[in-house]
Amino acid sequence: MFNPFRRPPDSLGASPIAVPDVQVPEKKAACPLLAPQLSAAAQHHPAADYASLCREGFARNPIAHRCVRLIAESAASVPLKVSDPAVARVIHRGLPGSSSAESFEAFYGYLQLGGNGFFEAVLSGEDPLAISPLRPDSLKMRQDNRGRPTEWEQEVGGRTRRFPRDAATGRCALFHMRLFNPLSGCHGLSPLSAARQAVDLHNRGGVWAKALLENSARPSGALVHDPASGERLTDDQFERLKAELESNFTGPLQAGRPLVLEGGLDWKSISLSPTDMDFIQLRREAAREIALAFGVPPMLLGLPGDNTYANYREANQAFWRQTIIPLVTKTAAGLTGWLAGFYGDHLAITPDLDGVPALAEERAVLWSRLSSAAFITDEEARHMAGLPPRDNQPKEMS
Repeated sequence: MFNPFRRPPDSLGASPIAVPDVQVPEKKAACPLLAPQLSAAAQHHPAADYASLCREGFARNPIAHRCVRLIAESAASVPLKVSDPAVARVIHRGLPGSSSAESFEAFYGYLQLGGNGFFEAVLSGEDPLAISPLRPDSLKMRQDNRGRPTEWEQEVGGRTRRFPRDAATGRCALFHMRLFNPLSGCHGLSPLSAARQAVDLHNRGGVWAKALLENSARPSGALVHDPASGERLTDDQFERLKAELESNFTGPLQAGRPLVLEGGLDWKSISLSPTDMDFIQLRREAAREIALAFGVPPMLLGLPGDNTYANYREANQAFWRQTIIPLVTKTAAGLTGWLAGFYGDHLAITPDLDGVPALAEERAVLWSRLSSAAFITDEEARHMAGLPPRDNQPKEMS
């Protein structure tokens, strides 16, 4: 990994220039300067799996945590209009001890954290009774020799559950929705995965600041050897001191630890202080990158310096229009195709935007324009407003 503090090589990848072998009297260098902080390299997590993303991103990072919850709770609050009353009961029915809102909130949360969301149809014979979200890391896909998915498997309590798809009817007890992933046609890519470097930067900045405060907020610096002391560091002493400094006084957890100096050594503060390095601004920029990956306006998270929107209302409307509504519309379309295998192709599931308080003002303006337009009929106005005909109004899922 690139280290901006690492000393560059003598040439750009070339071998050192050969010089004649000249006998020079051996002489010990005085080594007057030793900067202990220069050997600390930046650390980033490897290609993180689902568990590490949840641990480092959702459990430890407040920005990513709030983004996931804001999206999941907002999307789960959008009511769905269902054309079939039996399907409406299936979607509305929650599992024992929970509600359908919690099921959809978990589904959207898994989708943001892992890029994949799963619903299992709780069957009574061949008919679904309810739908239940499943953790994406508990499922594995089986593929044929052409790379096409054949079924999903889940390991539960030492036994394997399989979810095959009926080739004749298209029925499957498992619903899978994924976010776009250019590297895979079967698994999605989560926003948290795209923002993991910003999450690491935000987390490590917090660890550094906390460790620095715990160690009296003392800045780092360099050890200077005084030649007037009449003693010079031997090679063994120099290497031992360097190793001790690297192991005990470098890294965010060792920031500001006091040094115990021997004779002839003096401490000189030379590095930038945390204020000069502006960790606060660095973490703010990382927080903005995290919010950008999730599609949440920074203003909704209370991040300063966001002048994209004139006020909170505009930011909230943009959040709903650009993030929540497309996500819920995609989910409704996916549920329609999935449950149509059980209930027939006549099924239609759509989001009810009239039930979204954040869009109430926009809907009121649209209704006012349609009601004042004398050149269109009532049915045309209902169609332009996204409403069904009067004789075909689907029931809502509250």
